[in-house]
Amino acid sequence: MARTLKRVKIAPKGMGLNDFVAHQEGFFAAEGLDVELDWKTFRGTQSSWKDLDYFQRPQDRPYTQDKQDVIQGACVRGSICNAGAGMGRFVPDAYGVSPWAIFVRPDSRIFRPEDLRDVPVSVGMRAGSHFNVPYRLEKYLPLAHIKTVNTGGFGARLKALLDGEVEAASLLPPQIAMAEQLGLRKIIEDTFHTLWWVPDNAEPDVVRGYLAALDRAEKAMDADLAKYLPLWRLAVPAEFENDHDWDFTKFGRGERFVLAPIPREEFDETLAQVRRRGLDQYLTDQSFERLSFSVGPTG
Repeated sequence: MARTLKRVKIAPKGMGLNDFVAHQEGFFAAEGLDVELDWKTFRGTQSSWKDLDYFQRPQDRPYTQDKQDVIQGACVRGSICNAGAGMGRFVPDAYGVSPWAIFVRPDSRIFRPEDLRDVPVSVGMRAGSHFNVPYRLEKYLPLAHIKTVNTGGFGARLKALLDGEVEAASLLPPQIAMAEQLGLRKIIEDTFHTLWWVPDNAEPDVVRGYLAALDRAEKAMDADLAKYLPLWRLAVPAEFENDHDWDFTKFGRGERFVLAPIPREEFDETLAQVRRRGLDQYLTDQSFERLSFSVGPTG
């Protein structure tokens, strides 16, 4: 008798290939899931949302407006803060490791992190591109002289930089690889952790199966990364799809998936950083036990 698959909607982050590989290779189905990729939310997170307030961002709408059950991901700080603001819960049983960088145009006067003093850096408000800027630049500049401007999603920040609307932009994969191919200058780079973010009523078996499928995809890429690099075409923002002949062989791995719990200390440190930088205005709960959605080991 055929097994009945559980329906689940997934909004890819697009910073890595795991969702796309798992979908293509049937890993979701192998874990008992019938996955619908939520392209509306995904494309929304790539577009500009500079005029939208918190709770109105594309990634917020499944919780605040559309009332849809969607599994998605964000940086550690974003996922924890979103949960603390009443939008779902974060999953502590796995995490991602993603590249991050600030770029400027090749004719810019900015060459070093110190040159970003009082220069507004394009970010997506209260997301990984935002939280990383003060966290990384504070090694070089006083916090009072680190400035950000809310542009919105992945593609919107790169477009704003190319169009001259901003002097610097905080970028994530695959926009980092795109910026490199476009000849933009990298000023600073690092990595950061991401987490997955689920509705309060998520089914533990579904979340467990989802993480297991992402782990299968990670192993498949370890075995043959070149096979999957063309899937980056799915993560290129719509406004860049036909403008350039992207060489996906140079896009690299992007975000890595790690099937291991984040340390509890990282949760506490994250909230301390958020409070210190004055980004805790929307937190109504700061309890690890209430904000986390642990499903335990997947295998």
